[in-house]
Amino acid sequence: MEKEIILLVEDNPDDVDLTLRALKKNNIKNQVVVAKDGVEALDYLHGTGLYAGRNVKELPVVVMLDLKLPKISGLEVLKSIRQGDSTRLIPVVILTSSAEQKDVIEGYQLGANSYIRKPVDFEQFVEAVKILGLYWTLWNERPSSLPR
Repeated sequence: MEKEIILLVEDNPDDVDLTLRALKKNNIKNQVVVAKDGVEALDYLHGTGLYAGRNVKELPVVVMLDLKLPKISGLEVLKSIRQGDSTRLIPVVILTSSAEQKDVIEGYQLGANSYIRKPVDFEQFVEAVKILGLYWTLWNERPSSLPR
């Protein structure tokens, strides 16, 4: 069985490091592909740009998406994911520091599966990533049209 991929879309290197450490600490061994901006995330999903030639049938089990991204915002990435025939069913978890209600509302209106505000405390962050990782990689039932 292919290793299931988590697509982490995050521009802050410290948050990338924290997320990777939290996944490792919690024994979540999925391959994590890190996209540093919205363009890179969409290139990965569509097999273009930096990811030209990638097998686009190998979809991530979940996208962990920051909102405040360079080039294309997280909300624009989410909108694009939901409009794509091959990507619209991929679970997308907004993982952001924004607590603004307008972001929460717009995220859900655009089809986010979950909205999580990043805890500031490391141990709480580790616990949040553990729960997210376990839920989306092990417990969540996906449509048969998405590869497992």
